[in-house]
Amino acid sequence: MEEIRDTVILGSGCSGLTAAIYSARANLKPLVLEGHEPGGQLSITTMVENFPGWPDGIQGPELIENMKKQAARFGAEFKMSHLVSVDLNVHPFRLKTSNGEIGARTLIIASGASARWLGLPSEQALIGHGVSSCATCDGFFFNGHDIAVVGGGDTAMEEALFLTRFATKVYLIHRRESFRASKVMLDRTLSNPKIVILTNTVVEEVLGVEEKSVRGLHIRNVKTNEKSVLPVTGFFLGIGHEPNAKMFQGQIDLDEDGYILTKDNVHTKIPGVYACGDVQDRRYRQAITAAGTGCMAALEAEKFLEEHGH
Repeated sequence: MEEIRDTVILGSGCSGLTAAIYSARANLKPLVLEGHEPGGQLSITTMVENFPGWPDGIQGPELIENMKKQAARFGAEFKMSHLVSVDLNVHPFRLKTSNGEIGARTLIIASGASARWLGLPSEQALIGHGVSSCATCDGFFFNGHDIAVVGGGDTAMEEALFLTRFATKVYLIHRRESFRASKVMLDRTLSNPKIVILTNTVVEEVLGVEEKSVRGLHIRNVKTNEKSVLPVTGFFLGIGHEPNAKMFQGQIDLDEDGYILTKDNVHTKIPGVYACGDVQDRRYRQAITAAGTGCMAALEAEKFLEEHGH
């Protein structure tokens, strides 16, 4: 192995960077592997208005950059690298990365969860400009607008219901006739007068790429093949998230959807291995809650190292 580090942090989003700040200030000299999505989901978010301490809001990438500078100031080291494989059955834990092998006395998993997208080029071009995967993050910006949500499960229902607090009208678009959502969530959605259900419908294009602002959706009815334009100014994806934890399968416990199972907030079943942020949080998925668990993971790692003479 190239080197053995006291603390290695996987991921450079809000939880990973908070863990880096705390562990660096504890003189653990953490190594942060930035992963395949450096900065996490905040790096593709425009204005963040719900992070404490920024009364006028702050751009997501700027918030991430500030956190990174803060961690580096205290001695955190950053590598543009991603995890290839990991062995948690030995100690120090063995990490095979895209830049070689590293040993870690403590490991903080902050690899996040990636939002599922439709994969349309126009959708990708407008992320942060009217296209969002987080209603609680961005719903406020659509006060008085007509917007659309795509999906057929509980996530989509929750997003649509939450967005009715702000939007004049919410179109819920689903490609099938039936829904995967629970009966209680579906009943709430169907009974809300602000929600219009469009079944057997797919989104083929998001309009407004040239203007850098959502101007509508090209939709198609899969049964009749009829095409039309839905005049909305916001488009929310409610098709779930994919936790970035597959590489740990069989070594630590994951739930049925692949999120890392933790006890006492951030502990995994392996002493010295901690998980924080969206890779273990399927409920809140906010920058501030990710930061909170990042802090917890770093404090637990520090305690573990002290107890083991490091």
